[in-house]
Amino acid sequence: MTSLFLQHQWKSFWRSKNKGKGIAVRVILGILLLYFFLNMLVLAFFLDKIFKAAYPSADVISTFNSFLIYYFLFDLLARFQLQELPTLSVRPYLHLPVSKNQIVNYLCITSLWSGFNFTPYLLSVPFLIKVVLMAKGGTVFTAYLVAITGLIAFNHFFSVWFKRKMNLNGWYLLGFLLILTSAGLLDFNWHIISIGAFSTQVFDSLMVNPGYMVVPILIAACMFLVNYRFLRNNLYLDELQSNTHTVKSSTEIPFLSRMGMPGELAIAEIKLILRNKRSRTSLTICGFMMFYGLLFYTNPVYSGIGWKIFAAMFMTGIFIINYGQFMFGWQSSHFDGILAHRISAEDFIKSKFVLFTLFSGVTFILTIPYVYFGWQVLLVQTCMFLWNLGVNTLLVLYFANRNYRRIDLSKGGTFNWEGVGASQWLLTLPLLVLPYVIFVPLKYLGYPEASILLIGFTGLLFVVTRQFWVGKLTENFKKQRYQIAEGFRHQ
Repeated sequence: MTSLFLQHQWKSFWRSKNKGKGIAVRVILGILLLYFFLNMLVLAFFLDKIFKAAYPSADVISTFNSFLIYYFLFDLLARFQLQELPTLSVRPYLHLPVSKNQIVNYLCITSLWSGFNFTPYLLSVPFLIKVVLMAKGGTVFTAYLVAITGLIAFNHFFSVWFKRKMNLNGWYLLGFLLILTSAGLLDFNWHIISIGAFSTQVFDSLMVNPGYMVVPILIAACMFLVNYRFLRNNLYLDELQSNTHTVKSSTEIPFLSRMGMPGELAIAEIKLILRNKRSRTSLTICGFMMFYGLLFYTNPVYSGIGWKIFAAMFMTGIFIINYGQFMFGWQSSHFDGILAHRISAEDFIKSKFVLFTLFSGVTFILTIPYVYFGWQVLLVQTCMFLWNLGVNTLLVLYFANRNYRRIDLSKGGTFNWEGVGASQWLLTLPLLVLPYVIFVPLKYLGYPEASILLIGFTGLLFVVTRQFWVGKLTENFKKQRYQIAEGFRHQ
């Protein structure tokens, strides 16, 4: 049955009207992956020399062991962003004598075909052959290989399971990011725990007793069973959604419902974001960008206020920048329905402001703990939050009225340039440059703090006068809406 599913997928690809584009994208990605894998092999071959140069007094194998868990944590984060979920349209098979187990087996087996599952071998096997096999023998070498295989399998099935759980409830992602952030702070900033020391202890034990290699395999097997059971129990579309008779939807937001039509439209767009691949990828990027502060606020090289402005603008406004640059392309598939529905242009524009304010407000609240690095950080983040709400929201909606490129929401966001046009590139310049137009002159006059306050005041001024700008944007949207709709239809 698995081979039959593969045949159907193969025929579906070749009969698709976009097969030419699909082949071109796969060829380009194949070349990029081949180049990347070759770099990994070269790096792995010289890994022992790199460790010797960086840690001359430490044992090479112990140094290698100390980095393994760090690597697999980073691998897990990369999988959340880049790894696509295995897909199969199950609806055509539901009325046929095809068991759930056969469909789930296909999804589990085909999901293993991922570059993420090959990269750890490319990075570790040359080192293991060159150092571990020669120094410790074949038994220890085999133990390392089996343990690494177990960790690869665990990361794979955990990421596949977790991304599906996250699709049902976005709080899973928030909780996971908070756990990773806490672990990073406890390790790198407060030095309460040491993941590297724990990793060394775990993998050093393999040299003492190679039998411990079964532990990662057992953990991976448990994760496989969890993922398998989840897929089997939630195979049908109606089961993957919340039971509306007993549980409220995760996107029921009462205070938005009280805002009238703009609030209802914002709720509908939140559902659109959570239910589609491309938009969820954009939301995931927003989650990762909140860690920007750990890069900028902890590094003395980026201690200047100018760098703090850059970091704060992206952390508090990443949703506005990342999601807003493709406005209104997210709704291209049903844009004609919006125009035909009894929805006023003003309410439609206001709903975007509601959406931006909600997500930007959440990211601002979540980044308040960066005040740990100084009160100036909180001041900069507050001012840039106001700037994003007041100025950047207007910029992205102004350019949205000139965006005629549709987006297929069912496709993932990784290496997907659909919907990217000249308006996105033009939008980048004012978003990045305008805050520094205010900051740079006052900084060189010796008033950097005053420039931050002026940026915040400017943003607040635009927020207070938002109704005026909504009117201007509405007039512009009325002039452009049919041209936008025509652009969405003919791509």
